[in-house]
Amino acid sequence: MAGGWSALERSLRTAGASHIAGVDEVGRGPLAGPVVVCAVIMPADRRAIAGVTDSKQLKAAERERLAAQIHAEAVAVVLAAASVAEIARWNIYQATARAMARAIARLAVRPDEVLVDGKPIKTLGVPHHAVVGGDATCYTIGCASIVAKVVRDRLMQRLAARHPGYGWDSNAGYGTPAHIAGLRERGLTAHHRVAFCRTALGGQLEL
Repeated sequence: MAGGWSALERSLRTAGASHIAGVDEVGRGPLAGPVVVCAVIMPADRRAIAGVTDSKQLKAAERERLAAQIHAEAVAVVLAAASVAEIARWNIYQATARAMARAIARLAVRPDEVLVDGKPIKTLGVPHHAVVGGDATCYTIGCASIVAKVVRDRLMQRLAARHPGYGWDSNAGYGTPAHIAGLRERGLTAHHRVAFCRTALGGQLEL
């Protein structure tokens, strides 16, 4: 994201949108833990923070540094989550959409425009621009990606201390060999997504 604010964001600002909310989620694919969503509005009259891009492309220390700067400069930052129970009840797509809607609704400043990473979300209930690969190309979405990733990683590290043997401190709940081995040896925790785990183990999951 060498150019800072994207062409879309600059166009929206020129058209009069001073409060552009970027929204992104982290954690759709893991076998354990919630999906974490961030909605963030960055000040339109300030230069983009150097180094902001897709959180997955950054080292942990750099994400931590950038997240602190984003919090310090943001007009508004809100976090929401789709719990393991919600994912089981609604499915991953609907649970994530609901968490995104909650995050947008909780913003202290009403956004003029909403940018969401990925494809359009029919059930979001909020007019939005969907940008495929937006976490790497749109400044506000990139900011949301970084904050969400930092928060979720911290959560999974805390859960790893309570539930050793799954490697959550390093794999963040994704289905790595260490995590799969932990499932086979120890079984499920309350933080596991049962359907995801069953698929990862080829349907061979003792409940």
